[in-house]
Amino acid sequence: MTLLDHAHTAMEAGGEPEALAFWHAFADAELFLVLEQEAQGDTLEPRVFDLSMGRMLLAFDTEERLATISDRPVPYAALPGRVVAAQLAGQGLALGLNLGAGAGCETVLAAGSIEWLAQMLTQDAPQEHSAQIARLAAPLLPEGLHQALRALLPAQSQGALAQVEYQDGGWGHVMALSGLAPEDAPRMGRAVTEALAFSGLDAAALDLVFTEAEAPLFARIAQAGQILAPLTRVAPPAPVAAAKGPGTDPTRPPILK
Repeated sequence: MTLLDHAHTAMEAGGEPEALAFWHAFADAELFLVLEQEAQGDTLEPRVFDLSMGRMLLAFDTEERLATISDRPVPYAALPGRVVAAQLAGQGLALGLNLGAGAGCETVLAAGSIEWLAQMLTQDAPQEHSAQIARLAAPLLPEGLHQALRALLPAQSQGALAQVEYQDGGWGHVMALSGLAPEDAPRMGRAVTEALAFSGLDAAALDLVFTEAEAPLFARIAQAGQILAPLTRVAPPAPVAAAKGPGTDPTRPPILK
């Protein structure tokens, strides 16, 4: 079973948190989108299928599942789910996921659902503000969000997470981050905002502080709360050098005809 299979099974047996987790997994998954013909530069022409369930594109979460739709090679583009959603938004097309492959996450994602996901993935940038901390305590965030926040941390970084109450009466959680280059701060802010959105929590529920691991504030948050270490990642085999495919450069998204 793939990660999407597990997420889909959990969604069917669960509630809103599991549904949000599925969509987050879908956004991060690599999908193999069926095309009319091989990509021409950055321009893709997805194949539109007129099925009894309506007009839709087809995508699969493994190449093996893609191969089940034909005995012949099928032109495709490997794209992150978030890119597929962004490009499909506004076109009124559904997405058939793993249709006919007998997969655990074989389903049709309605056009309205794709629109919703695209909006979720365009979160507003975090707002900067200053406040004086009155009290810190152990965090009370869901375990799944803890793991999602850890997954965002680069290998050389470290986080400290605590519940916070400010002197102006505001409260929530605060996460101090160390070991990040200054240019990484905006990207991390958006990534944390997205993780919060898919956890079902308001983005205002977590404040970010960028500091050094030796800073008194980092130590204060860590002592009252907990340290967040990056998740251990196994390095994949080095890929064979090849030209970048459409959708692999976030500054040049593929163009769907």
